[in-house]
Amino acid sequence: MITDTEIKSKAIALLSEYLGDVETERFITLIQREPFDYTKWRQGLNENLSIEDISHKAMLLRNNGKIT
Repeated sequence: MITDTEIKSKAIALLSEYLGDVETERFITLIQREPFDYTKWRQGLNENLSIEDISHKAMLLRNNGKIT
């Protein structure tokens, strides 16, 4: 298990890599400004997709880091 500091550091690095510094800062501001329940958000994210679609997206992400 990694520490809370390591989690935050890795998360910021990933966000910066994919969003850039400005959008990462905007994302952090949004999260701090409004109530946000990550678990509820994730539960509804793929609700209209079949298990095959979710699996396909996961394989694409694993293979090339991008979902189409």
